[in-house]
Amino acid sequence: MANHVYKHIELTGSSPESIEKAIKNAISKASETVHNLRWFEVGQLRGEIVGGSVAHWQVTLKVGFTLD
Repeated sequence: MANHVYKHIELTGSSPESIEKAIKNAISKASETVHNLRWFEVGQLRGEIVGGSVAHWQVTLKVGFTLD
């Protein structure tokens, strides 16, 4: 196993569909400009309530990537 050095950033993804979709949205968007993404860690979950139902999810996560 190679030795790695990781950098991490914090992202917040959102989705009206689900927590999983909010995570996927954040990672997908970050992967457009950040390369070598390796892991994520969920830090916070939030949601918006409209009319007594969950209308939107927000998930804040740390995303780690290896340096070139």
